[in-house]
Amino acid sequence: MVFRKACAGMAIVLAFAVSGCASIVSDSKPKVGLYSMPSKANYVIKDSKGGVVMKGITPGAAILETSRGYFKSESYTVTFQKDGYAETTVPLKSTVSGWYWGNLLVGGLIGMLIVDPLTGAMYTLPEDATGNLSAVALPQASLAPISSFPQ
Repeated sequence: MVFRKACAGMAIVLAFAVSGCASIVSDSKPKVGLYSMPSKANYVIKDSKGGVVMKGITPGAAILETSRGYFKSESYTVTFQKDGYAETTVPLKSTVSGWYWGNLLVGGLIGMLIVDPLTGAMYTLPEDATGNLSAVALPQASLAPISSFPQ
């Protein structure tokens, strides 16, 4: 009986020691909401290499990778555009997840140096991106007074 409890306890400790804290509680492919003011704007998401990842119309959502390799965070740009409005670009930069530092508390050196960096769970992205589009002023037509036309 005591042996079984000891084995169960060791199994729990071993599970935490070999897994990454961020891998357990966060997602390496989070869902990012995409919004614009005004709505119904087109958006294009590009990764750090300039490749198009996704296109759509706001409001929308994208599931994006937080990492582009071992200890390499991924970043994106979201370009919003709508007829009659100036195009705007919003950066989406991944940052180190607070859960990643939980490896220090739990003693998960393997999680900190191997699991979380390999899975990308050590990074996180903002929950959403909003493009605030400004209306474009139409050029004023220069009209000559009617009296100046030849008669």
